[in-house]
Amino acid sequence: MSDGKEDPKADLALSDGPVRNPDIAKMRKEQERRYLRPWLSQTLSRKNLMALTGLFLCFFLVIHLFGNLQLLLPAEAARWQFNFYSKLLSENLFIQLISYILFASILAHALYALLITLQNRRANGKRYEYDRRSVSSQWYTRSMGLLGTIILVFLIIHLRDFWYQLQFGHVPLDKDGQKDLYTLVVSVYQNGWYVLIYVLSMVALGYHLLHGFFSAARTLGFYNARYVHWVRVVGWVYSIGISAGFALIPVYIHFTRP
Repeated sequence: MSDGKEDPKADLALSDGPVRNPDIAKMRKEQERRYLRPWLSQTLSRKNLMALTGLFLCFFLVIHLFGNLQLLLPAEAARWQFNFYSKLLSENLFIQLISYILFASILAHALYALLITLQNRRANGKRYEYDRRSVSSQWYTRSMGLLGTIILVFLIIHLRDFWYQLQFGHVPLDKDGQKDLYTLVVSVYQNGWYVLIYVLSMVALGYHLLHGFFSAARTLGFYNARYVHWVRVVGWVYSIGISAGFALIPVYIHFTRP
């Protein structure tokens, strides 16, 4: 028997699905935004972007070093192979695209370094926070600004003497009709002062890489008890290998090539 009362849910078909409250959906979206904003802020922070651009530049240095090591071959083999390598890079559209990304990464890395420096000075007075830990921190850790400036000045000189000359200057051709970048490199490395500046800049690069590698690993969450030993080993091997490898090339050419 019916008691005369109607159940308001009786008219709802099962196929209609659950009743959605627009206020609850709005609240859920607000919660998602509340969690997403801090995540994006942390992921896209200046330190993270600086770490990522730094790691990209580290990868580029490995490729660049392998290409330059061709200069250590016997003179005639080095001339043909290095000139062919340079032509291959200059005519490859993909490599040209990578070069634009490289220049953008260098500028971004330098810009973020400047912004972080200004932010730290604004937050801590006149000095870095780690400057107050001079007893326990290494000197190169406290001198990253100076080391970075030395590398930036060297990079400008380096690009002027090689990249600019190759793109806009007059570079002679070798017997195969390729731009003779090898002869240009050898002529520049005959200058003892240039070689000295180059070697000192590579020393600065080695210390900069050493601290930067550890800092990037810490920023990205790899510098912990589980990985710290391997991070330190890889950081030392990489920094010494890259800086010593680049420094060896002009010294070798200066003393062995006429």
